[in-house]
Amino acid sequence: MALNSELSNIQARSLLIAIELSLALLIGFGLLAISLGSAAWILGGIAAGAIVYFSYRHLDPTIQPNRNARKAGQLIVGLSIGLSLPPDHLSGLASESFILLGLPFFLMAAGGAIGLLYARVEGIDLLTGLLATTPGNIGVMASLAADYEKSTAIVSLVQLMRFTTVIFAMPLIANVALPNASTHAIASFIHRAFTVEWSTFGIAGLMITIAVIVVHFATQIKVPLAAFLGAIVVGLGFELLSLFNDLFQISFPLIFSVIGQILLGMTIGEYWGINPRLKLTTVLKAIIPVGLMLFAGLIAAAAIHYFTHLSWLSCLLMAAPGGSPEMIAIALTLQQDPEIITIAHVIRLLTINLSLPFLLEFAAYQTAHQPTFK
Repeated sequence: MALNSELSNIQARSLLIAIELSLALLIGFGLLAISLGSAAWILGGIAAGAIVYFSYRHLDPTIQPNRNARKAGQLIVGLSIGLSLPPDHLSGLASESFILLGLPFFLMAAGGAIGLLYARVEGIDLLTGLLATTPGNIGVMASLAADYEKSTAIVSLVQLMRFTTVIFAMPLIANVALPNASTHAIASFIHRAFTVEWSTFGIAGLMITIAVIVVHFATQIKVPLAAFLGAIVVGLGFELLSLFNDLFQISFPLIFSVIGQILLGMTIGEYWGINPRLKLTTVLKAIIPVGLMLFAGLIAAAAIHYFTHLSWLSCLLMAAPGGSPEMIAIALTLQQDPEIITIAHVIRLLTINLSLPFLLEFAAYQTAHQPTFK
């Protein structure tokens, strides 16, 4: 009986993913047509995930976002990122080490200050405020809130608003900075996606298999964001091998990258689809920390632009407090200094994940002296 129930659950999950992917492709093509190609597939995934999960939760109120789908998206996008990082370009980033190391600490400090303010404005405990405003992974922050019996609804709401606002804003900014015609966008995409040799798919499949094995072992030893970081390492490894042997010259199929981006967006949309209905005042107050986090990102981008030779759009993508895989994927699409943007976001991810124990200790210490803000 239990086995039949498990099989039924797997079938339902598979059907949902198939529906989400199909809907995301349709929405993505629509976004391509209106010149939002830099994030069309991520945005399509968000919309599809939200629509499907909002509809399905009436049949299954206990449904949760499919984290395995996001890990699969991180793995695929991570591979494409690794393959797009020329090793000879990475060696030249040492001069930017001050910026690369300072950025995550600035964003963490800004998130902490905004969390303190938000806790006072919303009248919630400090840990909830900090988890809501720390620019980290939405799933990790929501899970920590649940583990410590804090408001997962508020944490998810603010994190979702941050993720979604940044992802929606970037294509609009990019269209202003890099105007382009969209008349033949769909035809061009179809041509590039399907004029690929079958051998390329075979090699890409082999590389995905190797990445899955590497990610499995990385997960076992508790590497933060193993699916994303492990896949980048595998992709970069193949890129290094290509310097010595033409056999390893690999072009990652565009359709794989598209599926990876859709899977990234789907999980964000799924969180929107199951997000509980909150009071209007709670939603409006959540705009405050989201706006302040975006402002902090703009300050950081302005500082980077002042001290470096990078374009304004590259600086924004480096400092944007959005999802790291999403920001790097957009950078690759726009061909905006993917090397330094990738390194900046990887350092931010590692810094935040390694700093979480200190964040929890800080919140516990402060709460012991001032339990709640009222």
